[in-house]
Order: sequence, then structure tokens, then C-alpha cells
Amino acid sequence: MPRPKQKPRPPSPTSTVNGPFTDVMTLAEAAAYLRLPEAEIVKLVQSQDLPGRLAGDEWRFLKSAIQEWLSKPPSRYSKEAQLSAAGAFRDDPDLVPMVEEIYRSRGRPITEDGSYNLLHGLKAGSSDE
Repeated sequence: MPRPKQKPRPPSPTSTVNGPFTDVMTLAEAAAYLRLPEAEIVKLVQSQDLPGRLAGDEWRFLKSAIQEWLSKPPSRYSKEAQLSAAGAFRDDPDLVPMVEEIYRSRGRPITEDGSYNLLHGLKAGSSDE
């Protein structure tokens, strides 16, 4: 008597939603895939939106999501970029004269006597802090 043909099993919901199980990587596998140290991968998750999930105390990464992340240019306005630029010119001795010259060239004084320093409670013409 011939055996009845077995019906193929439908794919499990996990494999259709998240991709094949071989596409889910651990932190070590993602680091090896990107050829970076594991600590750098965690930094990229936090600073450049590398797609990853912390499941309990273990990281999981979807290979296709990493490939998509790699194909997009980095955001010019990331939080890390903004924080690194904040205060970059604080101690620049040329900043005050440059700002004063810009306002003068536009014909718009900053203060009543045209001094940038008075905005910070300093004497006109003084660049000391």
C-alpha cells in the first residue's frame, strides 16, 4: 500500500516575521560580521542607531537589518555629533572679534555700543573671561 504524501509544514511565525533563524546573530557574530570589536558594536547601537535588541542580558541582531543600516548614510545630526560640537569654540580667542565683524558688516550692532562682550557682562573691548 502506498504511503500518503506528507503535507509540507507551513513556516513558523517567528521565521516569517524575523527572517530565517540563521539571520539572527549574537553580539559576537555581529562583531565578526562587521569586523569590529564587540564593545564598538554596542557603541554603534547607542550612538548611530545600529539595529539590535537587548534580550535579557544578551544582544541579538538581524543580519538583514545590519545590511540595511550599512547601506544608509549616517545621520549628520546624530546626538553624538551634536554633543561633540557643543562648546567646540568656547576657548577660541578669534570668536568674539569674528562675531563682532559679522554684525558690523551686516550693519546690526549687538548691543548699544556694538560690543559682543557686553552680552556676557564683560567690559566693551575686553576679551577676558
